[in-house]
Parts: sequence; structure tokens; C-alpha cells
Amino acid sequence: MMNAPESPQVGGRRSRSMFIIPTLFTSANIFCGFYAAVASLKGYQVLGADLAESTRYFNHASLAIGWAVLFDSLDGTIARMTKATSDFGIELDSLADVLSFGIAPAILIYAWGCGMAAPGLGVDMGELAWAVSFMFLVCGAYRLARFNVQSHRLMPSTKKERKHFIGMPIPAAAGLIAAVVHFLPQPLTTLRGRVFHLFGEPVVMDAGVWSLGLLVLAVTLSILMVSTVRYVSFKEAASFHVSARRSVLYLSLLVCGIYFYSRWVLLLIASTYALQPILAKAFHILKSPHGGSAAMEAASKT
Repeated sequence: MMNAPESPQVGGRRSRSMFIIPTLFTSANIFCGFYAAVASLKGYQVLGADLAESTRYFNHASLAIGWAVLFDSLDGTIARMTKATSDFGIELDSLADVLSFGIAPAILIYAWGCGMAAPGLGVDMGELAWAVSFMFLVCGAYRLARFNVQSHRLMPSTKKERKHFIGMPIPAAAGLIAAVVHFLPQPLTTLRGRVFHLFGEPVVMDAGVWSLGLLVLAVTLSILMVSTVRYVSFKEAASFHVSARRSVLYLSLLVCGIYFYSRWVLLLIASTYALQPILAKAFHILKSPHGGSAAMEAASKT
């Protein structure tokens, strides 16, 4: 007796259930972004009353953004693996990214770095921080909109575009802000006259200088997001043939490093990716067989 074909109703239920899985990860991304925004506001609220509690809230906000980066990478990966991609999922993912990687880090920049109007080089740090935070949000939204338009226009077979992003991805920009806050969760506005030990050496920290440095970092990331600088896309990581044994080893080392030295490891990863175009260009020059000879020839002519 031949097996009866599966009814459309059962097949429809199964296909719909496949779309639920990546949507759950996107929802987790949204939750992390909302939690990060609320934690930043709570940290700002108790900043003048309880410094330890404020520091804890800001650290939680940075970790929530980090988790959002993880969920954002997983929802797309799972959707492609299960062939459950849809226009609805793409739009929902973009809205989630605006919250988790646009609004949440913008609030964190303002509240953690300059919310209490730290004295800074004759500049009203509060108003400047407000403007820079808004700039970060707008540039991030522009980056997402441009990415969506390019994704619809470009042919999926374009190998060069599949392996590179045009402009710094907004999760990477938000991830670097979160890594910086996680590295030093104490609000910058409270660091005036305090000593921070770096590699055992005391460093006197001034609130105004560090707050201004944060704003410069935020402006730089904003410009990178709307630039045409190419960043490597890890969506095609499967194209790099790495043995299963090495993959498990690398992943284990990464997990152990993050667990025991999360402040240093996360900051190193985020900073390395932000500097990736510069590092890739330098590596290409050094690797090129004509790079060294050209440099020697130029030096001999001078």
C-alpha cells in the first residue's frame, strides 16, 4: 500500500513553524535593546545617589547590547539554514536593529558618557552629547535603510557584494560602544580626578577629556556607518573551509576567553573589526610581492 501524501494543512503548519524560530531570535534582539535602553535610563537616574548601582545598570545595558548582537547574527543564520527567509522577517529585523543598535547605544552614550554635563574644555558637554547621540542614531538608521535598498537591488550572485558590507554595520558600531562601556562601566562624569590603573601604572582620568573622547568615537563610528568603506561580511563564513576539529577548538577558546576575560576580549574583538579596513589594507600591502620592493625603490629615490 502506497503512503498517502502529506496534506496541505500539515505541510502549512510545518512551514509556518519554521518561520517562528528566527522570529523568536529577532524578538530576543528587541527585548535586549529595550532592556539596554531602560537600564541606561535607570543608571542615569541613580547616578547622583548611588554610584555603584549606576555602574551596575550601565554594565547591564552594555551586556544587553552584546546579547542583541548575538541574537541578530543568529536569526539571519537560522533563517537561511531553514530556508525561512521572508520580507516580513527582513523588515522586522531592521526595526529591531534600529532599537537595539541605534536607540539603545545612543541613550547609553548620552547617559553613561556625558549625561551629567561633565566639565569639558569650555564646551557644554550636555548639549554636545545630545547632538552626537542623535547623530549616531540617524546615521545608523540611514545605514540600515541603505543596506535594505542595496539588498533588493543587487543580484544575489554578486560574489563581491556578498562578502562585504558597504559601510560599517550598525551592530558592529553598537558593539564597540557596548564593549567600551563594559570595559569601564563607571560613568565617565564621575571619573574626574580619579586614578585608573592600566597595566599596573596609575593614570589620572579627567571627566571632560574622556567624555570628549567618547563623543569623538561616536562621531567616527557614525561617519563609518554612512561611508563607502568595505567591511567583511561573516555571512559567508561557511565558504572558508575549516575543519570541524579546529572550529571546535577556536570556538572553545573564544568562549573561555569571553567568560574569564570578557572586558578585554570583547573590546579587542570589537576594536579589531572596527579597524578591519585599515588592517586589511596594511596586510595587503605587506603581502603583495611588489609592496616591499616599491617601498624600497621609493626610499632610494629620496
